[in-house]
Amino acid sequence: MDRVIKTICAVIRNKPNDITAYEDLFTLLCESIKTEPKETHRLNGWLRDCITRQMPKVKDVEPFFSLYKRSLLLDAPDSLDAFMLYIEINRDPEKRFYQPRRAVLKQVVDALQALTNDELDELFLSMPPRVGKSTLMIFYVAWLMGRDPEHPNLYSSYTDIITKAFYNGVLEVMTDKDTYLYGEVFPESPIVRTNAADETIDIKRRKHYPTLTCRSIDGTINGACDAQDGVIISDDLVSGIEEALSKDRLMSKWTKVDNNLIPRGKGKTKYLWIGTRWSMIDPAGIRMDILTNDEKYKGYRFKVINLPALDKNDESNFNYPYGVGFDTLYYQRRRASFERNNDAASWLAQYMGEPIEREGTLFEPDDLRYYNGVLPDGEPDRAFMAIDPAFGGGDFTASPVCLQYGDDIFVPDVVFNDGEKGITQPIIAHTAMVHGVKELRFEATKMTEAYKDGVGEILKSEGYKATVTSKAAPTNKAKEVRIFAAAPDIRERFIFLESGRRPKEYERFLQNVYSFKITGKNKHDDAPDSLAMAVDMLNYHKAEVRIFKRTF
Repeated sequence: MDRVIKTICAVIRNKPNDITAYEDLFTLLCESIKTEPKETHRLNGWLRDCITRQMPKVKDVEPFFSLYKRSLLLDAPDSLDAFMLYIEINRDPEKRFYQPRRAVLKQVVDALQALTNDELDELFLSMPPRVGKSTLMIFYVAWLMGRDPEHPNLYSSYTDIITKAFYNGVLEVMTDKDTYLYGEVFPESPIVRTNAADETIDIKRRKHYPTLTCRSIDGTINGACDAQDGVIISDDLVSGIEEALSKDRLMSKWTKVDNNLIPRGKGKTKYLWIGTRWSMIDPAGIRMDILTNDEKYKGYRFKVINLPALDKNDESNFNYPYGVGFDTLYYQRRRASFERNNDAASWLAQYMGEPIEREGTLFEPDDLRYYNGVLPDGEPDRAFMAIDPAFGGGDFTASPVCLQYGDDIFVPDVVFNDGEKGITQPIIAHTAMVHGVKELRFEATKMTEAYKDGVGEILKSEGYKATVTSKAAPTNKAKEVRIFAAAPDIRERFIFLESGRRPKEYERFLQNVYSFKITGKNKHDDAPDSLAMAVDMLNYHKAEVRIFKRTF
């Protein structure tokens, strides 16, 4: 057999237009696939490469293309790469998912193949939004179920919305015969049971633990699903930046993962971690640390793949053909938008795969107080604004609207805008009038006195009466000390709008507060500085005036 194969391979090299030699080799490969699978797949890949190189050079492409399809089909049950190429082969090239993205995603596919082939025990994957990782996982799980229907698999995310979409996506790949050729690859692995409510799929036969179970991390996992010798997939277990900024919430999430998700594996179960790396102490980060530093995992096989939006030359890694990806300008504009909003940390986490480091931050989201947008009954005891003005150029004009009810300071609105003074002065004045603010204090320098006067003129022109004052700004060092000193009052007395009720500008204001570090390494500290000014106004007492009897 080996001699015959070598002879045919020599003919293909010497007579690349002779389709007969290609067909003869493929016939032999079909016979040897069961006895020598590894070598057969290697030779079949070589054959397919020869076909691919030759098709553009021949007049009659059809015989070569037909053989190319059959070659893919031979490999597809054992090769994820061949599987994804084959099941979409009848689609128009621009409508295919995998082929336009293959040059970039092949390294991920190879890692998934290694995980499935027991060459890895665990795989970590981080990629930017909308570049194909979720759809890739759908294809992977469909392939995994078809080739090995007996071993159960578990897919988990932070919400049922995502797990439901994943469940439906897998079903679509397996059942949409007009789009995908799944049934041709796995004709002996039919779906025998589905349950949309439980998000489960059984392949080939009904089992106590289905071939696939999809569950949110907060859903019923213990006792309801298992993944012995299968794969456990964790996809975006952290809901977003607000959860990522809370150490307590992250540790609570890890406890659920460690107690409920990881133990569902047994035997040769593999683990796949996917999603935005928000924090070093998110579940994926803690798991990496354990695998890296715990002596009990010495020799454990794991791999980390991070594909950032921009490469080291600041060029897009995902500029796919047919316009299905994102070019360099798109990502550079996205980065500029994050930087403009003073949220570079989110850009690094979501698009570059670099977790947010929050060691040394002064304010944690869980430390602050929040309300649902409904103010107490009656008029506030006091309505005031502390304004940290700016003139654009990357700095933000920042000001909380402070409504005092007893000891509590409600913040129904904020100004947080990096526009020039011609933009921000009217915004300050309008915000003050809308909320009935009667005291406005500006941080004063030689430059900002004119800014204060401009706001005063706008209020005067509108016939609105308010006290507009200024107070000298401290040095940079004193500013940080002042913010630190004001922190207890900000945490205990100020009440901010809760998540889901905040406008975009309000959200950016709080992100700026969360990112302030007591180490002094702060590119921008406008929002926490304005809150510290508000605390100063709160604690400022005017001289007391009394009438008393003259003593002389």
